This record gives sequence, structure tokens and C-alpha cells, in this order.
Amino acid sequence: MAMLHHLKCPKPLYYLAANKFMLIATTMTLAVVILLLQIAQQIAHVDELLSQLCVLRPIHLLFSAILLTATVTICLMRRPRTVYLVDYTCFQPSSSLRTPKARFLEHAHLSPFLRESTISFIGRVLERSGMGEETCLPPAFNYVDSYCCLDEARTEAELVVFSMIDDLLAKTCISLDAINVLITNCSGFCPVPSIADRIVNRYKLRGDIPIINLSGMGCSAGVTAVGLARNILQVIPWGSHVLVVSTEILSPNYYVGNKRSMQLVNILFRMGGTAKLLSTCRSKARFRLAHVVRTTIAADDSAYKCVYQEEDDEGNKGVTLSKDLVAIAGDALKAHITAIGPLVLPASELLKFLLFSVARTALRVGRRPYIPDFRMAFEHFCIHVGGPAVINSVQHGLNLSDEQVEPSRMTLHRFGNQSSASVWYEFAYIEAKGRMRKGDRLWMLGFGAGYKCNTAVWVCIQPSLDAQGPWSSCIHRYPVDVSTDG
Repeated sequence: MAMLHHLKCPKPLYYLAANKFMLIATTMTLAVVILLLQIAQQIAHVDELLSQLCVLRPIHLLFSAILLTATVTICLMRRPRTVYLVDYTCFQPSSSLRTPKARFLEHAHLSPFLRESTISFIGRVLERSGMGEETCLPPAFNYVDSYCCLDEARTEAELVVFSMIDDLLAKTCISLDAINVLITNCSGFCPVPSIADRIVNRYKLRGDIPIINLSGMGCSAGVTAVGLARNILQVIPWGSHVLVVSTEILSPNYYVGNKRSMQLVNILFRMGGTAKLLSTCRSKARFRLAHVVRTTIAADDSAYKCVYQEEDDEGNKGVTLSKDLVAIAGDALKAHITAIGPLVLPASELLKFLLFSVARTALRVGRRPYIPDFRMAFEHFCIHVGGPAVINSVQHGLNLSDEQVEPSRMTLHRFGNQSSASVWYEFAYIEAKGRMRKGDRLWMLGFGAGYKCNTAVWVCIQPSLDAQGPWSSCIHRYPVDVSTDG
């Protein structure tokens, strides 16, 4: 099912586009015409203008200069600060954590909790998952009878978080005292003290550092955290740095029951995490944050419960993934496009959309609306790796090529679904392939519980000269044909 084929509400995009171009153009044209008419009426000759200027007193000129300076200063102060991505790192799991499909299925067969029908379901989903044989699970999952207690969850969190922060500090050479704000996001593991507090404890960060711990936002939380960092950087001193840490800890969410919709999280999600350093200082920055746009459809009951933590009939806690998830993601994306489109699409695409919508309304034809060509707005796409169905739907709905969704499919194959960190592994794939160029625009698109669709748009300032990262040991093998895996 193509997500965008049934877009029925073009009015928001129509009005935004009209406001963006037609209203501005009309206002400027009228202003210029009125100004010229007034000048023509009041000043008949250049000599008369010069004579009027000569009678002005110095105090008038001084007052005018002060007024102009104050106006320019206020405009500059009210202008939003530009936010930059200094650099980022992704967690690289050890090969000892590798979990081939055969091992995962063998553990299911040996589990005392699972029925034969559940095991057959796990096998079918694994074969269609689009994942390869090198995805990784936490140490606790490598036992036949997995027991994931609080200590196991803390151990997993420290393994992931400390590893990628160490890499980021080494990569950016930033002093710990230069980190002004810390933001973490992890949906399913919220210990006391928080993960953010543990980071402060480990790295002995400043005592006055504000820390924010986001939870319960699902796979879109990484983009949400970037948006929060951008907003904070608008109000703290210029040149400050915000450290953003995104991960999902799997150990406390291991499901031991037989409800199929709750087993999907065990089957599809894998270890991962990312650390980013954002700043308002352009020095050493590699990317500029152009836009952050968030859309939620949680007001709809079915959307609110499509990713839902609950207990099954036997009291086993887990997360349910609704069978309507792909359709709901499509609804969220449709609403999201009306918000992001006017910000990024060229005028030609907006004009096509407007004309098509007017003609469609006037003629009252039943044809589907014109879908803007987002390939004219972005060179690269990082689509959340929710699974082959989600990737395929977004590809068909936005008319993207196989190469443009290649980072998503290859990330799913190599690393699995890593929740909020997945889009950053796609980011790293593009860089590892050497495809990023100065000035390139990248669309980072995340979906998450609630249900939410979030966007971050990045513009490349300085491509990486040595793209070391999670793909460094295997990029030469990619892309691979995933048709046999999903």
C-alpha cells in the first residue's frame, strides 16, 4: 500500500504555499508601487529633493541614524540562531554480540515459555524481516532462558552509551567543561537515577549543567531530542554545546509470552545508539540544521494505541505493534508533508501542486492529488527502518529510487531496527559510501509511538575526509541484494 496515494486534504499545503509566495510577492509589489507614487507626487524634480535634504538639521540626521541602527539591531536579535552539528558517532557492537537468525530461532525452540505456533511465527517474521546475519542483541539475550533484570539493563545502557560518548569526545576533541547541556532519550528504560545522571557521574560533568531525559517517545525521539537541543541553543549563550544521546535499551522490554503482536519487538529490534554534539558555533561544524518539524496524530485513538506497552492475558509485560501500523504511519506522513513541504520544496513544485489541486477541485475529478517531487528538495534520504513494508511504502509514495532508499534497507540488513538511532546509521552509511558533498541536503525522517512523524533537515558544510564509523569494517560489502532476506 502506498502511503500517499490517498492524500485527500491539500488545503494546509495550499494555504501555506500561497502565503509563502503569492502573499509576499503581492505585498512587496504593492508597497513598491505606493512608494513610487508618493515619491512622484511629492518630489517633482531631483533639485527639489536636494533642496529638501539641505534644510535638514544634524539632529534630524542623528535621530534617523539611531532609529535605523535600533531597527537593524532588533531584527538581528530576533532572528533565530543557526544551529550546527559538530559531529556524531554511532555505537559499534562487538562481534561477540552477533545474533544470526538460526541462533535466535534455536533459542526460541529451547525456550520453556513459547508454544510451537509462536515459534513458527517467529521463523516466518525473521525470514521476511530484511535483516541479515550480523545484527546484535544485548548479552542477556544470548542465553537460552533470557532473564533481564535491572542490573542487566544498566549494564547494556552503560555499554552502549559510554562507548559512543567516548568515541565522540575523541572525534571532536571537545573539553568536558565545554558541554553546556545534556539531553538523553530512551523510551523503554527509565531507571532512578536516570541515564543522563549516570553520564554526569561517569564523566564528572559540570555541576550546573542542565540535564533532560526523554522517555516514551519511541523511534522518533532522536529527532525530537535534536529539536529540543535547537530550541535550548536559542536562549543560552552563543557558542554553547549540547550533547544529545539517543538509544533504546532492549533488556527490560524482553517479552516471554505468546502474543504475536508483542513478540514483534523481540524479533525486529536490535542494539544501537548515537551521540551528537550540537552548537551555535560554526567552527569545526560539519552540518547545518535547516529545519526540525514534528507532527503527532495522537488525538486519534487507533494511532495512540498502535505502539502500546501493556500486559498480555498471562501478565507478561511487552510492547504491542498494531497490524494497522503501516496505514497509521501513512496518515502521519500525509499530515507531515503539509507541514514540511512549503519549507523545503522549490517554488516550481509548489506551483504544480497548487495548479493541480485547483484543477482537481474545479473539475471534480476523482484522480489522486499531485504528490510533490521531494527529490528536488533533497539529495539524500534517511527513512526510519521500521521494516521492509514501511520502507517500501515511503519509497512508492514519494517516488524515490532504489538508490535513495538504499541507506535504509542496508541499515535494516546490517543492524536491524535500532529505534531512534537508526536514521543516524543511515547517515553514516551515506558518508561511508562517499556520497555526501558540500551543500547536499539530507532528509531525516523518523516515525514513533504516539503516533508521531518527525523531520530533521541537514545541510552539509564539510564532508568527512575519513568516514570511520559503524560501517568501517563492512562498507565494502554493501549494498547487498536483500530480496532473499525479506
